[in-house]
Amino acid sequence: MSTQLEKSSIISKTKELCDQIANDAEFKKLQADVEKFLSNDAAKLQYKTVHEKGEELHHKQHAGVELGAAEIKAFENSRDALFNNPIAVSFMDAQRALESIQKEISQYVGMTLELGRTPTDDEIAEAQHNSGGCCGGGGGGGGCCG
Repeated sequence: MSTQLEKSSIISKTKELCDQIANDAEFKKLQADVEKFLSNDAAKLQYKTVHEKGEELHHKQHAGVELGAAEIKAFENSRDALFNNPIAVSFMDAQRALESIQKEISQYVGMTLELGRTPTDDEIAEAQHNSGGCCGGGGGGGGCCG
């Protein structure tokens, strides 16, 4: 980072924004939900197992392998158990919320740099609406989603 930018009010205001985020009650709750999950080995293993089994089934299906009813049922049972684990559910909800916050902040900053001014709420809403698909739709999303 250039020395000039380091001393500018932009970085100062960015640090203020970071302080606001870090001290926000909702952010602290989301962060606590993530930490609670990360400190719970059983919930982490359950999440990892379901995720890996889902990936395995997806790859099999994508490769044209017929999935057996027993393996589908076993996956669904594991997934249902995961969704009944309040620590895991809070983690997944927190993860989605944090990603949404990060995306929205990035969108505001990115559009400000593009427009040379703060975007209006309508412009943000339109950009969110037009960012559609993950396979390169309006928002510069890049590669395809799995």
